[in-house]
Formats: sequence, C-alpha cells, structure tokens
Amino acid sequence: MGKKGVKKTQKQTPAKKRQSPLTIAVIAVLLLALVGFFGLSMFSNGPKSPEVPSSNNPSATVAKKVEWEVVDSYPHDPDAFLQGLLWYENGFYEGTGLNGKSSLRHVEFPSGKVLKKIDLPQEYFGEGVALVNDHLIQLTWQSHKGFVYERESFKKIREFSYPTEGWGLTYDGKNLILSDGSSSLFFLDPETFQTVRKIDVTMNGAPLRELNELEYIDGEIWSNVWQTDKIVRINPTTGLVTSYLDMTGILTRQYRTGNENVLNGIAYDAARKRIFISGKQWPRIFEIKLKN
Repeated sequence: MGKKGVKKTQKQTPAKKRQSPLTIAVIAVLLLALVGFFGLSMFSNGPKSPEVPSSNNPSATVAKKVEWEVVDSYPHDPDAFLQGLLWYENGFYEGTGLNGKSSLRHVEFPSGKVLKKIDLPQEYFGEGVALVNDHLIQLTWQSHKGFVYERESFKKIREFSYPTEGWGLTYDGKNLILSDGSSSLFFLDPETFQTVRKIDVTMNGAPLRELNELEYIDGEIWSNVWQTDKIVRINPTTGLVTSYLDMTGILTRQYRTGNENVLNGIAYDAARKRIFISGKQWPRIFEIKLKN
C-alpha cells in the first residue's frame, strides 16, 4: 500500500542574519581543523593491510607443484559415477554414486571387467570407500550412514552413523580418515567410528575446502579437490598442503561431457609403488608416475 500524501502548511521563516566576513573565515578554519583531525584519526584507526605471509609462519608454507607423467591407461566403466577407489592385490574396489545408481564393485585389472557388484538402496547416494583388514567400508553423501561389508562376499555386516556429510574415505593403518567437503579431515576409530581427532587443511596459508576422494600414500593424505583438476598432498599431522598435482589434460575434453565428469579417484598399489587416477564416468583409469 502506498503512503498517503500529506499537504503541510507552508510557514514563512525569517531571513538568517548576515554573517560578517571575519566570522565566516574563523568558522572555515575551525571546520578544516576538525576535518583534518577526524580524517587523520579515521585513517590511523582503520583496517590495516593484511599481513604478508612470512617464512616464520608455518601456515604460509607455499605448496610445491609436482610434475607427473602417464605410464599407462586401462579401461573403466564410463557409466560408473566414481566416488571411491582403492587397490587390493590385483584389482580395484570402487564405490559409485547417484541415487538409484550407487554401488560397491570389485573390478578386474587390467581389463576393467566388473567381477562383483551390489547396489545400494535408492535412497542412498554412495561415496568413498576404504579397506580395513578384510572389511570394506562405504560412506553415503547426506544420509549420515555408512556400511561395513565382508570383502570377499560383499555381505553387509553392520551400519554406522556420523554427524557430517560423507565424501572421501581412506585408512592410514590406524584410523579411518573422512572428508565432508569442508576444509577439515576427521580421523575415526575403525571399530567405533567415533572421531578421535580432526585437522584443518590449509594451502598457502588459507583454508582449502572441497576436499573429496582420499588416499593414504606413504605417510601423506592425497585428496582430490572437487570441481578442479588438482590433487593435493596433505601432512596428516599439521594439515598443511605440502605439494600438489595439476592433472589438467589427463582426460581429453571429448570424454568430459558435463560438470560432474570431474577428477575423482585415487588408488595406490603400495607393493609396486603404483598410483592410479580416474574420475566420475571416465572411460579410463590412468597409471601415473611423479617426476620430482
């Protein structure tokens, strides 16, 4: 509703007294002095320039770019919305996502043939997977629920819950490490699934969000950064990103047909020191080697 117009009675105001030139000059000088004082005060008390990161500040450690090369590539199901990837003996275990298409798979190497597969119920969006002893553990995205399976049979043993979203999962030999899309990583007891500690991940002095699929490689946590071609290597004690890989161009554009066909999958063959990289609905798994 518009405001009503109110017509006010106009009153005649008496003319102001004319000020003398001397009075005007004194007032002007006083005004200039006041402006100068408050302006100076405002600048001295205003926001300071951001502190320049120094080598004495551990959080400002600059992450080193690591060069890599493709050693080989292998077939991969292009319909698999890859969320978790791990190597065991002579093959892969994969967790895939999307409601109605989420699954847990055992994949033959190097053929890419799916040897075993179970589907998750429609309501679950599958996420990261990890292997603890002879048990496979799989997360879901926003259901706050995970599943534990026997590795050989894929028989579900139990379910567990966690308070955050579930994105990536790996195992460091003592604890499960979970990402939830934030800049934090959570270390979970593999028996109780309770959080025993967490670290905040920073890169070049700033929090690094969107941490996704995880892999524990030779004392470091490797993580995909969602919607980028970056893989970061994280110190599991400090949370600092010490180095990173830019995987731009590893998969040609013709196979990346949508916003979700992103890099998302890291697996490590510890026995032969082999690193495997893939992504959501990628037709290949790449074996890479670091150059430096």
